[in-house]
Amino acid sequence: MARRHSSLGLFGIFGRSADLRQFDQALRSVDLHPRLVPEAVKLTAVALLKDHAIGDEPAPQSYRAAAEIIGYCMIGPEGFAGANDERLTEQVEHRIEWALETGDNLDAKLVLLTLHAKVIQPSVVYRFQLETGAG
Repeated sequence: MARRHSSLGLFGIFGRSADLRQFDQALRSVDLHPRLVPEAVKLTAVALLKDHAIGDEPAPQSYRAAAEIIGYCMIGPEGFAGANDERLTEQVEHRIEWALETGDNLDAKLVLLTLHAKVIQPSVVYRFQLETGAG
């Protein structure tokens, strides 16, 4: 079966696709307003979720897991911990560390997405010694 593509809507006539609405909701759940996340980042994140889905569509909890990584990267450890709890912050940090060690998994791709889109906090770049490789 062909993969459905996400839709931003058109002039308010056609609504956003369900997957983007679900991702927006997941971003809100980690206290990151969806309007602060560029549409290109959201579209790419949802496409990555679909690429890594076991079935035809990503599992509902995968949207939240992706939002946690993107939220942490975009608002930084202090902001993320202030908006969420310390336990979740530690879990996300462990996921990022593991992702960077293994290199080619969904979490690693989400971190790289925020890095290449230049929406990552400098404190996250410093903390995990991230670099784009360009330069």
